[in-house]
Amino acid sequence: MKIRNPKFEIRKLFYLLLLALILSSCVGKQEEPLKTVKVKLGSIKAEVPSTGIVEPRNRLEIKPPIAGRVDEVLASEGQSVKKGQILAWMSSSDRAALLDAARAKGEAEVKKWEDVYKPTPIVAPLNGFIIQRAVEPGQTVTSNDPILVMADYLIVKAQVDETDIGSIRIGQSVNIELDAYPGQSIPGRVEHVAFESKTVSNVNIYEVDIAPGRVPQFFRAGMSATVNFVLQERDNILILPLNTVKKIGDKSYVFIQKDNKTESLQVRTGLENSANIEILSGLAEGDEVVVPTIKMIQDLQAKFERRPRGPVNPLQRRD
Repeated sequence: MKIRNPKFEIRKLFYLLLLALILSSCVGKQEEPLKTVKVKLGSIKAEVPSTGIVEPRNRLEIKPPIAGRVDEVLASEGQSVKKGQILAWMSSSDRAALLDAARAKGEAEVKKWEDVYKPTPIVAPLNGFIIQRAVEPGQTVTSNDPILVMADYLIVKAQVDETDIGSIRIGQSVNIELDAYPGQSIPGRVEHVAFESKTVSNVNIYEVDIAPGRVPQFFRAGMSATVNFVLQERDNILILPLNTVKKIGDKSYVFIQKDNKTESLQVRTGLENSANIEILSGLAEGDEVVVPTIKMIQDLQAKFERRPRGPVNPLQRRD
């Protein structure tokens, strides 16, 4: 009597089931339905993107007029100050040495010399705010050591490729978004365009100063930013997603369904950005267009390649 191997029977059954599954998936496979979108009213903002760094428009290091010791610092980082405001007090090297010697004789002696030998004030040279507190009371400084660093206004210094610099002008609107605070757009305007380029990674770039319309509390010098220079902006226009329009030469085409068939339709387009494109004619609000597949685009391109590019000479025709 022949004995069957159970493992062989199970393996055979597994392969039969797998083959049946593959055959059924091949036979029952259907093409996915075409995706459609409707023409709608919207707005388009054409922009030139770039990157930048938050920097002070004018950065000023406040250094003491004499060498000595810092007695008191009255300003802190982020504090707004006025021109002429006292920011710190310091003693010259001679005054510091004299007061140290007087302390050995008691508080009365210290008080006497403090009244006779006044400390030196450090004042703000302009209106602005403190961006760095470099020393603390008790530190010894020279006339080359900054005590505080201040700025009058924070701007964004952007780097623009030479191929895009022709689209940038003074006063142009800009949208600023800090990398540290995504989604919080800050309006600004172009304040200055450099007259000399710099070479960065073998590319000529121009530095463009952008003044924010408002400086939020979270702005900090050195922060990275994404900036978008606004070229044009239009509202209440017919728009479609950019991927629904195929451009061949100077003509634009969309795909529509007509009598259960998909066919191309020439349209006239206008302003566009990375997401949408303006429809000037050929479609109306609410019309549906098909999101083209690769085959549809290839067929459209092949259709144009078969067209004659100029008038045919009758003498060259073959009967």
